[in-house]
Amino acid sequence: MPKKVKCIKVPKRQGQKTLEISNKLELVDKEFEIKKDDDSLYIPLVDQPLDENLKTFRKEGVSLEITTCSFNEKRKKKASLVDLLGEQLPPHLLVSMPHAMDIVGDIAIIEIPPELEKHKNIIGEAVLESNKNIRTVLAKAGAITGTYRLREFNFIAGEQKTETVHKEHGCHYQVDVAKAYFSPRLSQERKRVASLVQEGETVADLFAGVGPFAILIAKTHENVKVYAIDANPYAVKYLKTNIRLNRVIGKVHPLLGDAKQIVDARVLGVADRVIMNLPEKAIEFVDVASHALKPKGGIVHFYGFVDASNSLEDMKLHFEEAVEKSRRKVDEVLSQKTVRETAPHEWQAVLDVHIH
Repeated sequence: MPKKVKCIKVPKRQGQKTLEISNKLELVDKEFEIKKDDDSLYIPLVDQPLDENLKTFRKEGVSLEITTCSFNEKRKKKASLVDLLGEQLPPHLLVSMPHAMDIVGDIAIIEIPPELEKHKNIIGEAVLESNKNIRTVLAKAGAITGTYRLREFNFIAGEQKTETVHKEHGCHYQVDVAKAYFSPRLSQERKRVASLVQEGETVADLFAGVGPFAILIAKTHENVKVYAIDANPYAVKYLKTNIRLNRVIGKVHPLLGDAKQIVDARVLGVADRVIMNLPEKAIEFVDVASHALKPKGGIVHFYGFVDASNSLEDMKLHFEEAVEKSRRKVDEVLSQKTVRETAPHEWQAVLDVHIH
């Protein structure tokens, strides 16, 4: 809402010089935006200038007028999380604050170290205050476990919920983070894989979750068919919702069940490309990916973990051995790289491999 305040009106040609002098004299009201029209610049003032201030302007050859104008207030920058917590936590605890958080829709997911556990609600409120788009703050309460790759959370601030809508690359994904796996940190990897898909391809996404790989592929290509498979009924429920939400009905085909059984029953020998984003267990499904590929072969995006004892080269060798056991052969490793850090000295990695 504009507010009327005293101001200096000065010809535009003298605007820069007038602003410099006004700042030196500490006359400018920094809460308001300076404005201009075709001829003049208007500088909001904290108070009526003193006679000695006006003499300073005249001495510098500035021809000004003191008047009253309406000004818009500047948007106040939100304080950063560290700034807010710096007022409430001692420095030795502040250094333990995690440097990053996962943001899924309007939910922030943060890891609270043991030494900050009793301050978790203060941290949650600070996250809300420093991020205007966040409505809920959850703290990780354990590792990702189980067939469905889920983790438990503790609610620490905002609205008590675990369901949200996440926006990414023009797509909308409804997800419940407590019931279906979703990682915003794979955003660029999903975009990369989608960009490699060719028109006319059939893709098998063996561990599709709520659909972020499958739906982005369908959204960015006119003529594709994606079989999106997942064993988690909650994930498939959201997958179906997201297919409708993103208007890719008929292009993405949701299938509930274990990938081994689904491929043999529905997706045998039809895929040009297979996505295997289950780094904990993907090696156990290489034969399934091989069965899903067309007889002439195709491309597999295989995900796993690498660390000091298991290098990218080791991951590639294990994958090649598993392919040979499934009576296929690796033609070429098109790409191999780490995707994201998952723990200290551990990374999720991907192999893009052509198999025949």
